[in-house]
Amino acid sequence: MKNINKYLAALLVACFSLTSCNDDFLDTRPLGEVSEASVWSDPALSQAFVVGIYQGFGQGGFDEQMLASLTDEAMFTHPGRGITTITEGRSNPADIGWVNNTITWPAMFNRIRAANIAIEQLTTPQFPNTGGIVDRLMGEAKFLRAYYYQQLSRYYGGVPILERPYELGEETYDVPRNKYEEVVNFMVKDLDEAAALLKGKSTISGRANEISALALKARVLLYAASDLHDASTAKAKSPVLASYSNIEFIAYTSGNRTERWQKAQAAAKAVLDMTTGNQMGLSGPVSREVGIQNYINNSMARSGGEKEILLGRYFINAKTENGGRQGLFNGPNGYNNWAGNTPVQLLVDDYEMMDGTKFSWQNEEHAKAPYKNRDARFYASILYDGSQWKPRSSANSPKDPLGQIQTGRYDVVNSSGAKVTHFGLDTRNSSIEDWNGSYTGYYIRKFTDANPAIVDQNTWQQVPWPVLRYTEAVLNYVEASIELGQEVEARNWLNQIRFRVGMPAITDSGEALKNRYRNERRIEMAYEEQRYHDVRRWMIAESTLGRKANGISITGTLKDGKSLSVYKYDTEYYNYVYKVIEMDPGKENRAWVDKLYLLPIHRDEMNRNKLLIQNPGY
Repeated sequence: MKNINKYLAALLVACFSLTSCNDDFLDTRPLGEVSEASVWSDPALSQAFVVGIYQGFGQGGFDEQMLASLTDEAMFTHPGRGITTITEGRSNPADIGWVNNTITWPAMFNRIRAANIAIEQLTTPQFPNTGGIVDRLMGEAKFLRAYYYQQLSRYYGGVPILERPYELGEETYDVPRNKYEEVVNFMVKDLDEAAALLKGKSTISGRANEISALALKARVLLYAASDLHDASTAKAKSPVLASYSNIEFIAYTSGNRTERWQKAQAAAKAVLDMTTGNQMGLSGPVSREVGIQNYINNSMARSGGEKEILLGRYFINAKTENGGRQGLFNGPNGYNNWAGNTPVQLLVDDYEMMDGTKFSWQNEEHAKAPYKNRDARFYASILYDGSQWKPRSSANSPKDPLGQIQTGRYDVVNSSGAKVTHFGLDTRNSSIEDWNGSYTGYYIRKFTDANPAIVDQNTWQQVPWPVLRYTEAVLNYVEASIELGQEVEARNWLNQIRFRVGMPAITDSGEALKNRYRNERRIEMAYEEQRYHDVRRWMIAESTLGRKANGISITGTLKDGKSLSVYKYDTEYYNYVYKVIEMDPGKENRAWVDKLYLLPIHRDEMNRNKLLIQNPGY
């Protein structure tokens, strides 16, 4: 110790005796940090701060666990992830269940605080507005604040409105919830101001612009006009909500609902007047093959489909982010993937026939060939038994030289000439991997790059997540138009969506039109984090989310005189039988309870903020 002290003393003497030392010797700054004053006096650093607020987008909806598995779109294959806590109605303030970081209370308020810091600092900027840089950053900050409030409000209802960043030493950090209506008004104000500030600014990939601000406003106002957020309607449809003494936190308690629909319609129309999606405006349906490709292009944001993305979360495969691993997360186990979120039969059955009629298991022709002549979007969204997919690995291609999905069990003839059962390579009895297989008999095709060079097990893909999509704005406009009795206008826009995927025009009216629209939205926006919110705001969750997850059982028996030693899908060789099956209750046992119209505020947040009031039913 004596030697160390002598060394330090010598160092200090040397410092004070050299001209290079000064009074700031002990006033050092961390090399990896920048002071707040420096950030807000430098436009590049200010921009870096605002861009950092986008990190709240996370992976978009491309996490291993998808919101689709809380709905009648998919089920999650792997146990113990908190999905069934919600789907089985067991969510509570101590254990909400699976909640993505793009919607958690603390994560969203952290981003809101960052946006508030930016707004506060940019209100009196310390650098010139050269090229509109201050306006752009302020516009983005206001958009982002509104976006994160939108995330909170559609899961929790009214939340505390914070318009400034709280600091250390505040008198109190307890803040009450605001009424749902107040939160809507706050978001709309931010988005109007964001759109004005971003007007005329060049579009930067992955960052907000005027159109995305208007598109988010349209979504906010559509939700605000919906059943769940109209107090009298919500109470009439749910005893749990009817008994809630603070209904103002989740719904409008006054005002004119027709005016709310009018505002939603006008907001959506503003988006449609400014831009267009891909292949809209057709006078009739395209061919089936073109329709499949159009939908793939829209989903992958390629070959014109990039016009669909009003705001996207983009991925670069060199960064190896999880958002580029959808093929691995959801792909077939026979390709060494994980089969995470698998389509349920409930969704598959809701794809119409190509002629626009409903699919039905009671129809003998449908039941014999359930994957024949379906809506083009089915083929672009679902991997089903017999569908063509990528080549298998070199080690497994002898078992399947054609690269076809195999989710059934089939006869084959062995070397002795005897019939034996071949379990499909993409089942949980696969000879490739007998784990990570689909329980439902399906896999997600949508958002997965079909390029054989993308080997999902070890290659990342570059498909953007559609944070805001043009077609959502169209559907929002259609819904508001239906609610306002403007059926001709609604059908016109709905048919444009259908024509580009080869589906015929609809002619429905009244309640039939509303139901047709809702199914169209279900199919068009599958796996885009729309369904979970739609069925809740329409208050039809009991008859949708509350249904038991199901799948398909497939057997293929060789026809008389036919023989194959290596299985392939072929109706010339096989008779196929399809049977709908419900999931084993031990695997998943879905149940709807009305408290699930909103998530509970976590117990920790309730303990931190004594002024918070819990959501109904918890």
